[in-house]
Amino acid sequence: MDVGHDNPSGDGEHWASLAILIKAWGKALGFDEIGISDVDLSASEAGLAAWVEAGFHGQMDYMYKHGAKRTRPDELIPGTLRVISARMSYLGQGEDPAAVLADAGKAYVSRYALGRDYHKVLRARLQGLARQIAEAGPVATRVFVDSAPVMEVALAEKAGLGWRGKHSLLLSREAGSFFFLGEIYTDLPLPPDPPVSAHCGQCTACIDACPTGAIVAPYRVDARRCVSYLTIELRDAIPEDLRPLIGNRIYGCDDCQLVCPWNRFARLSSVQDFTPRNGLDAAGLVELFSWDKSTFEARMAGSPIYRIGFECWSRNLAVALGNARGEPGVIEALEARVDDPSPLVREHVAWALGQHHPRAC
Repeated sequence: MDVGHDNPSGDGEHWASLAILIKAWGKALGFDEIGISDVDLSASEAGLAAWVEAGFHGQMDYMYKHGAKRTRPDELIPGTLRVISARMSYLGQGEDPAAVLADAGKAYVSRYALGRDYHKVLRARLQGLARQIAEAGPVATRVFVDSAPVMEVALAEKAGLGWRGKHSLLLSREAGSFFFLGEIYTDLPLPPDPPVSAHCGQCTACIDACPTGAIVAPYRVDARRCVSYLTIELRDAIPEDLRPLIGNRIYGCDDCQLVCPWNRFARLSSVQDFTPRNGLDAAGLVELFSWDKSTFEARMAGSPIYRIGFECWSRNLAVALGNARGEPGVIEALEARVDDPSPLVREHVAWALGQHHPRAC
């Protein structure tokens, strides 16, 4: 089938047929759903600007440094007419997350980070889809997986893959929210898919469950209070008033998703790369804190966790150990690193020990 641009852009039947093919190719590559949207994100510009103006982005300067390119795909990649959005579930078989959160001696890692780095997994498959499209005729494409100023939730919402929940994540009636999103920008005039209606209703479960109160209003998250931001994006000391609220969450947080009624329909991933590695679905805090830098780098190679580095990994674990009062081996583990080479780690270790021995501080 020739899909070159010599075909008239007004030939709706032709482009509709191609869109059906693209979705079939995407399913064959392991994506759960493919949707197509136009590039008009003007309705999202004011909200993004207000969010940044309020300082809710914290240290995530990349949220504004690209200017309008985030909300204008055709300025990021000139010539872009459509965005192909792809959804892929990441839930793997593993320990019950609620049980891990309830065990102060265990380390909770966000479910998306238990397996291989999703950037690599999705990018490879999206590139494969882009190649299939290109083999059918001349086309310009560009693949993105959380790697550029792309409003992936807004685009996926426009493409009919779901609606934005009150926790600001995309929700699907068929799959909940435990999935990754990726995009292909293209100059093909494909027919956009219609958006779906929202189904949160009066539910506020996600807002009520946030351990740090980061969801300050429906659809509005103050990243500076979000556990995911504090344990992944923040490179400085975690604010002391928030440390006790973090509990045993050492990398990310899923609380708002775990309580969402729609995640009753979340699907286990068929992608082996997302199977939990290194026992991280229920590892002990003391064990993980005993790792040295070389062990961390060897074990976390190919994991999204690798990018935060050993220092922030140790900082996060120290906070969780400070919250693990009465757990065996915790004080000994912390005392073993009171003279850690990193000032950041030393400060958090001292704080953690102070939680176990208040008078010693």
